[in-house]
Amino acid sequence: MDLALLRTFVAVHRAGSFTRAAALLGLSQPAVTSQIRTLERQVGRPLFLRQARGVTPTSLGEELAHKAAPHLDALVEIAECGADAGKGHARTLHLTGPPEFLAERALPALSGLGAGESPGFGVRATFGTAQESLEGLAAGHHDLAISTVRPRGGLLTATALCDEELVLVAAPAWADRQPAGPLSGVAAETPPGRTPRLPFVECHESLPLVARYWTAVFDALPRGTGAVIVPDLRAVLGCVLAGAGLAVLPRYLCAGPLAEGRLRLLRDPAVAPLRTYFLVARTGTLALPHLSRAHDRLLRAAADWA
Repeated sequence: MDLALLRTFVAVHRAGSFTRAAALLGLSQPAVTSQIRTLERQVGRPLFLRQARGVTPTSLGEELAHKAAPHLDALVEIAECGADAGKGHARTLHLTGPPEFLAERALPALSGLGAGESPGFGVRATFGTAQESLEGLAAGHHDLAISTVRPRGGLLTATALCDEELVLVAAPAWADRQPAGPLSGVAAETPPGRTPRLPFVECHESLPLVARYWTAVFDALPRGTGAVIVPDLRAVLGCVLAGAGLAVLPRYLCAGPLAEGRLRLLRDPAVAPLRTYFLVARTGTLALPHLSRAHDRLLRAAADWA
């Protein structure tokens, strides 16, 4: 049985789609379809059931994937390690995720070693939204992704990395301008016509963090506009410190200014809204030593990020 056909078969099995597997393998969709048909002729039975939105494996397909995938992953590991040895240098880890999380947490965790130690890999980081990061990972542009969205399907494997607490904050000067205290009149029972329209600083026009917080704490949607929209929560923090408006931020990111009094916590709910981060890899690639080391290091570091 041709190993190239098996490799394509495993990619389709994990991706759940000829199209996604073709993108991952760098092949055209017709080429992937042709290879799967050839393999099906060789085994004498269908391996996938074609559906409107992808494919699902038959019982024979599941059995073949279970037997073949570990051996193909082992061959990839041998090939990758052999190539590295010939080049005489460590592998490079391509990591993607949100800019502030990579900058403040993930990259220091991967780089923070004792004197004289080496992680055994170099790091190249790319900032992106959850959708951009997962699409780039699926297409083979990255090795690991950190995402606030758990991917579906078998192509990508996600592990819960950590939860971050979301807090509602503003600069003291802005908060003190409110006549009846911070955020007077924003509770869920306030009549909509009397709810003030608040200036928010956010990472997107849709106000994703503010909407998540308002729904969890006030059981209502926020009434306000984006005073400043910037796709980096570190920049959001800077604008809030300058008095641009309110923001919902991860507590770890604004812990220093809160402790120093340069930022004020506007609500302290009994149950704080949380956002979960996932560490995502293409299924089977964690057999590669440098990816496994990076994956384990991030999981160990995340235990201290509570």
